[in-house]
Amino acid sequence: MTAPSESPAAGAESTASRRRELASFLRSRRERIPPEQVGLAPGRRRRTPGLRREEVAQLAAVGVTWYTWLEQARDIQVSGQVADAIARALLLDQTERRHLFTLAGTADPHPHLDCPGMSPAIRGMIDQLEPLPAAVFNSRYDIIAYNRTYGRLVCDLDAMPVEDRNVMWLAFTDPRWRERMLDREENTRMMAAKFRTSMAKHLAEPAWKELLKRLQQNSPEFRQAWERHEVLQPGGHVKRYLNPEVGLLAFDFTHLWLGPQDGPRLTTYSPVDEVTRERLERLHRIVLAEQQAVAA
Repeated sequence: MTAPSESPAAGAESTASRRRELASFLRSRRERIPPEQVGLAPGRRRRTPGLRREEVAQLAAVGVTWYTWLEQARDIQVSGQVADAIARALLLDQTERRHLFTLAGTADPHPHLDCPGMSPAIRGMIDQLEPLPAAVFNSRYDIIAYNRTYGRLVCDLDAMPVEDRNVMWLAFTDPRWRERMLDREENTRMMAAKFRTSMAKHLAEPAWKELLKRLQQNSPEFRQAWERHEVLQPGGHVKRYLNPEVGLLAFDFTHLWLGPQDGPRLTTYSPVDEVTRERLERLHRIVLAEQQAVAA
């Protein structure tokens, strides 16, 4: 005798219940994380505990509106790659990660992966690398976390809106960043090619489509680079910046992936010569002195 199948109404209610449970779970995990644990300033006017929705969206490299809908239990699809990014942003352990994927109704693309996320250990590693600039980026070029030296390498990142802390956005649209990033045309062309390579794995994801649309609308130079259809894998070359406080800085850089090679990476910048090293140490002293003056 065949068991009766679930009615359409019952199936719809089951799906809606799962969405509500997912929304509640995400809110609970978000509210337990102090901002400083993921490298964000605590701020003075926080109405809710833990992280804000827009901060989780930034850390996971998804759209703020899309993530808000997710926490409102709206009927939206969650891909495995996006669920993976959210799990990392919320510092989920393996049990929590499995629960997230079950509620999202999608397969875990990395079921046996450890979940380092932006842990205190990684945050501490970035700080300990000073005076060397260091930052964590995802494959969309979002700046997820950075130490004080990187924060002042080109512009004052702390003074920028969270949604603008993306190297692609800055390199193609921010006048100060464009002026101070030397060899800009070569670098931006390579960045667009690497972004196209990475985006092939994320074509349907809202955050990627949102960034692409934003760049196309605001940068003729990006549109021109994008239309070339060039592709590149991440690689190393010398980067040069004209810092407004200490002058020309030239670096080699090294990537340390914190998961799969298309996931977050820790990038450190090493001076290519003694002049850069001395200027970098001077920049670090300037930043420390300013922070001490504010704290006094």
